[in-house]
Amino acid sequence: MKSLSIITVTYNAASTLERTLVSVREQTYPHIEHLVVDGESKDNTVALIRQYAGEKMVWVSEPDKGLYDAMNKAVGMASGDYLCFLNAGDTFFAADSVEKMMRTVEPGNNPDIIYGETAIVDEKGVFLHMRRLRAPEKLSWKSFKQGMLVCHQAFVVKRELFEPYDLSYRFSSDFDWCIRMMKKSKKLHNTHLTLINYLHEGMTTTHRKASLKERYRIMVKYYGQISTFLHHLWFAIRAVLK
Repeated sequence: MKSLSIITVTYNAASTLERTLVSVREQTYPHIEHLVVDGESKDNTVALIRQYAGEKMVWVSEPDKGLYDAMNKAVGMASGDYLCFLNAGDTFFAADSVEKMMRTVEPGNNPDIIYGETAIVDEKGVFLHMRRLRAPEKLSWKSFKQGMLVCHQAFVVKRELFEPYDLSYRFSSDFDWCIRMMKKSKKLHNTHLTLINYLHEGMTTTHRKASLKERYRIMVKYYGQISTFLHHLWFAIRAVLK
């Protein structure tokens, strides 16, 4: 059975972290470890981590250079076959989500990337709607010309494939990283499952304009200036038509 390292990066996340810790603890799949990397929070975050710490959790609280630096650090601590990045406030869709996800992978098949759908929830964890961008039937690195069709949290990568997040991007390094991971991958597996409940207010949402500028730069880097411009022109037309 394949093992999964679930990575949660925190900083002053006491108001949202507990639901994430509970969700990971409740997972029915036995081959899980939870890595929590905290950036030396000043609120009650560390007390919450201590409260939920157990034999399947490894955690550290120390200064870092931000979200993506902490993610890189966490991967260095991981031992699972696969990596899943679950932010504070986000949860698995259900208690058996990881188990169902792993069951969709046929014995002997070792996909490089496993992916699925994402539900959007409010600050109380109440379902709002499915994520606007839906996962394509067949995913490739060229799919992200249309935007980030798979949420970072529902994008599970084989650990041996991992390359560090690029710290030159402050808000959208996950977008760049997902494209790089797909370019390296030979097998990408669609679970056809809703895997994640995503809290609708995240860091990228809070810094939306800066994030979109970074994403545009990343798309130009991989898909070229003309292609990226034409796709964004279509995004604008589509938004007006709606």
